[in-house]
Amino acid sequence: MSTSETASADAEGGSWDAVRDLPPSAKLVAKTLEYNERLTQSQLAEETLLPPRTVRYALNRLEEVDVVDSRFSFSDARKRIYTLTIED
Repeated sequence: MSTSETASADAEGGSWDAVRDLPPSAKLVAKTLEYNERLTQSQLAEETLLPPRTVRYALNRLEEVDVVDSRFSFSDARKRIYTLTIED
C-alpha cells in the first residue's frame, strides 16, 4: 500500500491505523469489541474495568475515526449495541 493509499484509508477510518493515535482507553475498548463482537456500553465498562464515563469517551473517539458502529438494542431501546467495523 502506498503512502497516499494509507493516508486515504486513515481518513476513511475502518483500520487499526486509525486507532493507533487514540488514547489507551479507546484502544482497550476496540480490542474488547474485537474479541466480544457486540457489547453495550455497560458491558464494555464491565469487561474493560473502565469507568462508564471513560467508556463513553472512548466510544466517541472510536466513532470519530469510523471504526465502531452502533445500533439500538432490540431488547431495550434505551441501550445501544456497539460493534467494531475494522476488517483484518
